[in-house]
Amino acid sequence: MSDTPQLGPVPQRIAVDAEQVRRLVADQFPQWADLPVQPVANGGWDNWTFHLGSHLSVRLPSAAEYALAVDKEHRWLPTLAPRLPLPIPVPLAKGEPGAGYPYPWSIYQWLDGEPASADRIVDPVRFAVDLAGFLAALQSVDTTDGPRPGQHNWFRGGTLRTYAENAQRALTALDGHVDVDLAGEIWTSALDARWDGVESWFHGDVSPGNLLLDDVKLAAVIDFGTCGVGDPACDLAIAWTLLTADDRQAFRERLAVDEATWARGRGWALWKTLVTTAQTLRDADTPAVSVLRVLDEIFSEYTAGAVTNPQP
Repeated sequence: MSDTPQLGPVPQRIAVDAEQVRRLVADQFPQWADLPVQPVANGGWDNWTFHLGSHLSVRLPSAAEYALAVDKEHRWLPTLAPRLPLPIPVPLAKGEPGAGYPYPWSIYQWLDGEPASADRIVDPVRFAVDLAGFLAALQSVDTTDGPRPGQHNWFRGGTLRTYAENAQRALTALDGHVDVDLAGEIWTSALDARWDGVESWFHGDVSPGNLLLDDVKLAAVIDFGTCGVGDPACDLAIAWTLLTADDRQAFRERLAVDEATWARGRGWALWKTLVTTAQTLRDADTPAVSVLRVLDEIFSEYTAGAVTNPQP
């Protein structure tokens, strides 16, 4: 359920309807042919998602670029799942092109839960600690032969410098609307923060829509299409895009994040927020207000840190 900006032109998405999904399932997996198919509300951008009966889901990439993740998910999610403290999607079957649909696709077990949001999180500190514990477990999984950053995940886990031109365009567009001098300083500090080169598994899109809640706590983490092995700092962006000061500190302490990794994580959050803010600046709606709130979180946290830890 990716909501993360991407490099280059927006992929050309194709439409998929329930009848097409019924035909795909009936043709390739007749054991599930009698199950009803219903589209999932707010099913995401990278994939079209459909309920298949009450316990399964069908996930179909919406563009060729997103289809690159299908084989990776089938190869690695069954390996990751038993090593993690929360449920993640595990594919049950892989479909082939057919019924007018051109890409590979997947059937998964359905995971219950509501997407995270600030108003749904009852105990933000517990949520932050639980999420950090999940990411710590993910980072501890053996990386041998794991997928390195590339087009399959829009270069998550690689260097932030991949996104420098993208960020600069957003800064130019925002000049006069936000404090671009401060934003530029934070961005430069992130680019200058060195990674020690120790690879870890990362999710790649730790965003509210991919974090499912039950009544009181984090219940599951979904959508591993951007996962891979590399610099895990990209998974820290959630500390600014959803968390606030107290829970952000609890999140950082649970993960034991050093200054350089924290700065790179802040850079990922800033890049995402600058691009989104540039796109929504003139919108008088909730998304525009939301991204400006995140920008304020990034600015205030960075400024407070600079006062607490002044440069020599």
